[in-house]
Amino acid sequence: MLLCALLWGSAFPAIKAIYAEWAERGIEPDMPNRLMLAGVRFMLGGLVLLLLARHPIRELKQTSFGRLFAFACAQTYVQYFLFYTALAVSSAVLGGLLVGSGSIWWLLLAPLLLKTPWPSRRQWAFIALGAVGVVFAVYKPGAGSGQPVLGGILFCLCTLSGSFGLIFLQKILKTMGAKAATGYGLFIGGCMFMLSGATAWSELATLFTPKVMLLTAYLAFVSALGFGLWNHLTSLFPVNLLAGYRFLVPVCAVVESSLLVSGESPGIGIAVGGAMVIAALVGLQRAR
Repeated sequence: MLLCALLWGSAFPAIKAIYAEWAERGIEPDMPNRLMLAGVRFMLGGLVLLLLARHPIRELKQTSFGRLFAFACAQTYVQYFLFYTALAVSSAVLGGLLVGSGSIWWLLLAPLLLKTPWPSRRQWAFIALGAVGVVFAVYKPGAGSGQPVLGGILFCLCTLSGSFGLIFLQKILKTMGAKAATGYGLFIGGCMFMLSGATAWSELATLFTPKVMLLTAYLAFVSALGFGLWNHLTSLFPVNLLAGYRFLVPVCAVVESSLLVSGESPGIGIAVGGAMVIAALVGLQRAR
């Protein structure tokens, strides 16, 4: 889980570095450009995992395409459409902190969709603590925060979509291995991004400079290894157990973004709110 956290945390400064490279060349990170970047990243990551999977074609025939498509939409397309947009309007440090809200969404969604027990009173108290921490973080996020309120909403919706993706994954893993499921999810989502960003195809050579290509290849590696490992862990351990360890993700993301993204520094809101969010995630794990 620590490896997943380090990989996902490094994605925030990597994407910001691509936006900075575009800015130096007078290119705006507008919607078509962001969609094209995401499409290339996830198609590459998905292909790598499908090549490593044992029997991807056979498993595809045994699996409902409707479920697989819903998984690709939730965990890749919708989640990262919101993610890339949020990073364009706010800071990587804020996003790194709010990515931990996925564990809270999971506690609220699992009882409704998977019929797991509802949170106890103690767990509800920690959920409330985490929500207050998010408010603190958005209120005083620090330098280079852009539009923190809009970014905060988009990051939280992003993790909500990812939680839906985990629920769809539980159904898919009955007929498909974690590598193939993640590979198809990333590849289908990447194709959807490419189609959505079709207006940027003519700018492909301008957008993908050598530096951007290198960073995109790294992001594809992050997607393939991070999601592949995470989804493999969900096939071995209960998601309720793993969700508690996601507090490592915001810790790694905030530290890596603070060190690597120029012009961004966490403010008092990130410090206080981050401590509250991480305390809530740790408390939720212990309460379980």
